[in-house]
Amino acid sequence: MSLSPSSLFRCRRPAPRVTVILIFALLLFGLLAGILPAAADSPLASVPQGTVICLDPGHPSEVGRGTRGRQTTEIRVAWREALLVRDRLERDGMTVVLTKSRINELVRNRQRAETANRAGAALLVRLHCDAMGGSGAATYYPGRTGTSGGVRGPSPTVMEQSRRMALLFHHAMVRRLAPALRDRGLHTDASTQVGSRQGALTGSIFSQVPVLLVEMCVLTNPHDEAFVTSPEGAARLAEAITAGIEAAVAVPPSAPN
Repeated sequence: MSLSPSSLFRCRRPAPRVTVILIFALLLFGLLAGILPAAADSPLASVPQGTVICLDPGHPSEVGRGTRGRQTTEIRVAWREALLVRDRLERDGMTVVLTKSRINELVRNRQRAETANRAGAALLVRLHCDAMGGSGAATYYPGRTGTSGGVRGPSPTVMEQSRRMALLFHHAMVRRLAPALRDRGLHTDASTQVGSRQGALTGSIFSQVPVLLVEMCVLTNPHDEAFVTSPEGAARLAEAITAGIEAAVAVPPSAPN
């Protein structure tokens, strides 16, 4: 069968409805394939300039000097990561407050929370290393009120804000750490030794701002220790924590600044 040139041209032009369907299919494929960014990483979500973040490098405190691996200590890892994360957050226009001014300064956990309260922090992030079996990073947040020194806390509002921010934080952090560090999950304070006794961690009980604690690695695990002590691993961990913080405090596109 022969076709005229005009007939050939008409055959090549897709119907408008077909074009719309094709565009929709391509967009859907891109979303499913991960080509489009996740909501937490979307450039449409922004962190207001000057947002205050309080970083709490764990230990030494009233409960001790923390754990240690074969090559380094929890105090050293937490202090180094706090400085690396601080630099990245400040680069992105945020204001960072540290709960201590030098690596071996002893600060009680109540005082650490009070530093974040005085600063009016949008988020208090407590940096620690674990000593249990296994490998990887975990995030903890207050899921119920607790009591320490006759004080009950945190408030229901702080608990709900902490829960919401912990979900965003943990998701963004572990995405950037995989597959170098495993995801050990998101948990409430009550799953920790101190939290199970008090109902929540001391730093959470006295916090009047959203609070979460990050077990950045299992320092007694040789793989984890090798990762966090290497320059590349330390930088990657800092980038992951930074991404988690920015995801947690970002203002959704529909929300007013």
